Amino acid sequence: MPVLEVKNLSKNFGGLKAVNNFQLTMEEGEIVGLIGPNGAGKTTVFNLITGIYFPSAGTINFLGEQINGLPPFRICQKGIARTFQNIRLFKENTVLDNVRTVFHPRIKYGLLDALFRTPRFNAEEERVNREAMEFLAALNLADRSAHKASGLPYGDQRRLEIARSLACRPKLLILDEPAAGMNPNEVSRMVDLVRMIKEKFQLTILLIEHQMGMVMNLCERLVVMDFGQIIASGTPDEIRNNQMVLEAYLGKGATVA
Repeated sequence: MPVLEVKNLSKNFGGLKAVNNFQLTMEEGEIVGLIGPNGAGKTTVFNLITGIYFPSAGTINFLGEQINGLPPFRICQKGIARTFQNIRLFKENTVLDNVRTVFHPRIKYGLLDALFRTPRFNAEEERVNREAMEFLAALNLADRSAHKASGLPYGDQRRLEIARSLACRPKLLILDEPAAGMNPNEVSRMVDLVRMIKEKFQLTILLIEHQMGMVMNLCERLVVMDFGQIIASGTPDEIRNNQMVLEAYLGKGATVA
């Protein structure tokens, strides 16, 4: 059974067809890159898969179950977590509290337990703190757990967002430009990080990224979009030499130097 199976997916905004007949099948353990010029429809695809937008047509199946039309929180509960192109942290909260927020739907105590600090409350809080710290340790952020998220360097904020997504315990992790704004050394470390979390947490990963060095190094398969539809798919080597892809990025008549 595929982890993700997207068939004939389309999204219209008035007269604009932002996504047209998008198809994607992902098997367990794959890292697939979704690439294309700005405005190609990549983030719209992510928003459709994660329930932010409702499809105009097509189906989205996750682990054999159709998830079209489910709200984002239900899709997350089923095992799809994501990060965003623009980092979305609770900036004035601590690093630890940013991860703790993910545990709220799974908390096993009630209002009276919290009010009277019952043994159940204390045990559950200890569990949440312990598990949240384990995710921070995996992303090398444990020593900053008491810091405000706003005080972290940019690269560490990206890592915190990934740690928070991992705390959802996903089967499919969707990363929207995880290396955006990073220098070459930081991009290299991000490649290593994505590989590490894929193995450690047994993930299937779908990512958007404009850093071509990253996707060519990291992804086993690439899907290329332009003007809302797929223009190519294949291995990094196949995509690197695809004339339609070159023209989408560089203009008609572009060739490999």
